[in-house]
Amino acid sequence: MNKIITLHRMKNYTKIVFILLFVYLEAFSQEPVVRLGNPNIALNEAFTISLTVNNEQVKSYGGFPEIPGFQKRGISTQSSTNIINGQMSFSQSYIQNYAPTKKGKFRLPNFNMEVNGKRFQVNGTIINVGEAKQQQPQNDPFADFFGNRAPKEFVDVKEDAFFALNTNKDKVYIGEGFTATLAFYISESNRAQMNFHDLGKQMQDIIKKLKPYNCWEENFGIEEIQPEQITIGNKRYTEYKLYRATYYPLNKESVRFAALPLTMIKYKVAKNPSFFGNNMQQDFKVFTTKAKTIQVKELPPHPLKDNVSVGNFKLEEQFSTKKMNTGKSFNYQFKIIGDGNTASIKEPLLKESKIFDIYPPNVYQNINKSGTGVTGTKNYNYFVVPKEPGKEKMGDYIFWIYFNPKTAKYDTLKSKIILDIKGESTLNTAVASSDFNGFLDLISKYDNKQINADKSTYVKMGSTLFLFLIFVITLLVVTKK
Repeated sequence: MNKIITLHRMKNYTKIVFILLFVYLEAFSQEPVVRLGNPNIALNEAFTISLTVNNEQVKSYGGFPEIPGFQKRGISTQSSTNIINGQMSFSQSYIQNYAPTKKGKFRLPNFNMEVNGKRFQVNGTIINVGEAKQQQPQNDPFADFFGNRAPKEFVDVKEDAFFALNTNKDKVYIGEGFTATLAFYISESNRAQMNFHDLGKQMQDIIKKLKPYNCWEENFGIEEIQPEQITIGNKRYTEYKLYRATYYPLNKESVRFAALPLTMIKYKVAKNPSFFGNNMQQDFKVFTTKAKTIQVKELPPHPLKDNVSVGNFKLEEQFSTKKMNTGKSFNYQFKIIGDGNTASIKEPLLKESKIFDIYPPNVYQNINKSGTGVTGTKNYNYFVVPKEPGKEKMGDYIFWIYFNPKTAKYDTLKSKIILDIKGESTLNTAVASSDFNGFLDLISKYDNKQINADKSTYVKMGSTLFLFLIFVITLLVVTKK
C-alpha cells in the first residue's frame, strides 16, 4: 500500500515538474511580436510598427518596410524587466515611426522581419490618412481643480551621446583602401529621450560633404539603420551606423573630412511632472563630428608603380584538363583574390612565346562588402593552345605584379605549376599554314582578267632592255676600278 501511495506521489511530482518545465520553456521561447499602429490617422499624426522581443537578447533585427506615401521618422526603443515570484522576465521593443506625406488610402503589403537571423512574416493592412487635426494642449485636471494655472517649466536632461566619423586607418598608400564609418552613439547610461529628425534629407546633405573628390568609393549601401551593441573604453553604447564606405586615394594628396552636423530631436522634461498632461517638450540638438585627415603616402620607385594595384592578394588557378597535348586547346583560369580595389585591377602581363598561343581572356569580377571591409575576386579565363611538347612553367608566361602595403614591397602572383605537354611539334605546321594562307591572300588581291598578248610582248622587251642597260653600266664601273 505504501509503495502504491509513493508511486502515485512520484507520478504527481513528475507531472508538476513537467508542467513547470513547460511553463518555463514557454516563457523563454516566445516568438517576436509585431504590432501595427492605428490604421486611421490624421495627416499630422504618425503611423507606427512596433517589434517586441521577450526574454531574448536582441543582437540584430531588421525588415521595417517602406510604405508608399509615408516617410520613416526614426526608431524609438523601450525595455522593461519584471520579477514575479522570483522569476525574472524582460522585453525589448523597437518602434518605427512613419510620417504621412499626403492624404489618402495606402496599402501596407505583407512583409518579412528578421530577429537574430530568424525571419518571420507579418500581415499588412490598409492605412487611411485624413485631414490634419488641430492639436489641443493637454491640461492637468488636478491643476485646474486646485486653481494652479501656472505654465509648466521644462528642463533639459544632459545627454550621453555623440556623432562620429571613424576610419580604420590614419595613413595609407596611394590606391590602398580605408573604411570610413559615420555613426551615432548612445550610451547605455543615457537618460535623455532622443530620436532622429528628417534623417533622409539630412543624410543627402551630409554625404555630399563627406565624399572626398580624390578617391574611388565603394559604398556599403546602408538602407536600414540597425542598432548594434558595442563597447568603447569599458563603456556600453548602442551604435547606429548611418553611412559606410571604403575609399581608395587616387593621388598623393591627403584625404580631408570636414566636421559634419546632425540634428536630433531631443525632449525636455517637466520640472514638476503631473499625473495628467504633457510632461515632455520637443526640442532639437545638433551633434557634430570632428574633422579628420588621412595622410597618403607615395608608392616606392618601380617601373610599374603607376599601373599596379595596391592591397593584399593571392592567386587561385584552374585548368580545364590535366592532359596537355600539342594542338589541343585548354582553358586556364587566373583568379586574383584579395582586399584591394578589385574594380581597378588590370590584366596580367603576358610574355610572348613560340610554345603557346594565348588568346585575350574573358574577365569576370565579384565585389563583396562586409563588416571587415571590401574584398573581391577578378577572374581571367584564357584560351591556350600548346604548340611544342615538353615541360613548361606556366608562371613564365602569365604573371601579375602588385604592391602589398603590409610588407611595403612589390610582389608578383604567378603560377607554380609545371605543364607536361605531350604530342608532336605543330610549330612548323603552323608556319606553313600561315605562309600558304598568305599566298592565297596575295592571289585574291590580283585581277583575274585576260591580258592582251601584244601588250605583254612590249612589256617583256622593255624589261629586257632595262636589265641590259644596268648590266653594261655595272660592267663599266667595275672595269674602271
